[in-house]
Amino acid sequence: MVPTNDRGDLVADGEVNGMPVRFAVDTGATFVTLPAREASRLGLDYHNGQKLVMETANGDVSAYRLKLDTVRVGDVAVHSVDAVITEGNSLPIALLGMSFLNRTDMKREGTILTLTKRN
Repeated sequence: MVPTNDRGDLVADGEVNGMPVRFAVDTGATFVTLPAREASRLGLDYHNGQKLVMETANGDVSAYRLKLDTVRVGDVAVHSVDAVITEGNSLPIALLGMSFLNRTDMKREGTILTLTKRN
């Protein structure tokens, strides 16, 4: 279950490869997206990923595409998740994007989002 915060954002504590990460649920994000500083904290060697430029609401951002072994939120763990690592300071929090969410069933009731892994 993912509750909304005081501003109405869906924010979830989760894990990437067993390490804690705080995510903003973002159905508008194609991929799980991590700021470079977060990726470094997690020990991800993202510079070996596919380099690309992403168009964001804040302009173009250099990024690297890779696969994460496991992303977990609550009881839902998804393996081999497409992700991008963004450079610069444009992203204040990791985004739980559709590369994770489209492998779950999402049900929103009021201020709570419940995620269930698809079989």
